[in-house]
Amino acid sequence: MSVKIGISPIAWQNDDLPDLTAAYTMEQALKEAREIGYTGVERGQRMPGDTEGLRAYLDANDIALCGGWCSGATLVNDFDAEVAAVREQVEQFVALNSPCIVYAECSNTVQGQIGTPVNARPRLSKDEVLAYAAKLSELAKWTADQGMPMAYHHHMGTIIESEDEVNWLMEGSGPELKLCFDTGHLLFGGGDVMATLNRWGDRVHHVHFKDIRPDVVQDTRENNRSFLDAVIAGAFTVPGDGCIDFQAVANALKAMDYNGWIVVEAEQDPAKAPPYEYSKMGYDHIVEVCGKAGLEISA
Repeated sequence: MSVKIGISPIAWQNDDLPDLTAAYTMEQALKEAREIGYTGVERGQRMPGDTEGLRAYLDANDIALCGGWCSGATLVNDFDAEVAAVREQVEQFVALNSPCIVYAECSNTVQGQIGTPVNARPRLSKDEVLAYAAKLSELAKWTADQGMPMAYHHHMGTIIESEDEVNWLMEGSGPELKLCFDTGHLLFGGGDVMATLNRWGDRVHHVHFKDIRPDVVQDTRENNRSFLDAVIAGAFTVPGDGCIDFQAVANALKAMDYNGWIVVEAEQDPAKAPPYEYSKMGYDHIVEVCGKAGLEISA
């Protein structure tokens, strides 16, 4: 078993806050990521949209597609409508040998609303999440039948943010629905990182290594700031620069024979956290903890 190390280009090219990263280009993101040692990158909105254009773009930078965000609306769409909405991305990701689509419910999220406190996110009861999970399982079965796993991304500002909500989603869904386990979002959401990983290790298909700065998170909660305010203030950072014990995470991944991508996703203000410097810090920390855990890293 081995892992691969990828990165989201969001530190150089933030899709939600483009003005924050206006001084950087996607070409710079891929070039510098590859120089650091990352072998994969998640898709960004400023990459070519067509499949062959994206393939050529990635090949030119000697980097693989290691996933990518998919904005879902299963909560409000029927099955046929949601299949139609995601089909193009699924087909593209199959063609480019992506390990998964990274799916999150966005029909009512507040994550992109800078004027809305993240505390004011939409919430569902347990029964409502279980019903949503059953509905989502049908879509996950369809994507799996196309040859593309669906890994659900629990995310701040959405209906699946807390540890309980992750548990309910996994309990109510079939094995076809996988989990994109994100350390930073789980802890920001008040969850127990290791308890959740150990509980759902058999469903984890994709892993985001994302650290947090607890003081910024606390300020966001106590002063009713938005998710985007939190990003700008530095709530997130790369592995090894915050408070999460990534050695424990790596040890658990080794124990469960995880064989997939570890992806750095750490959006922050590049004026305070230069992307190359911080992305290298994150990469070096992952190499260190994987080495100590006995997790082989493949090229």
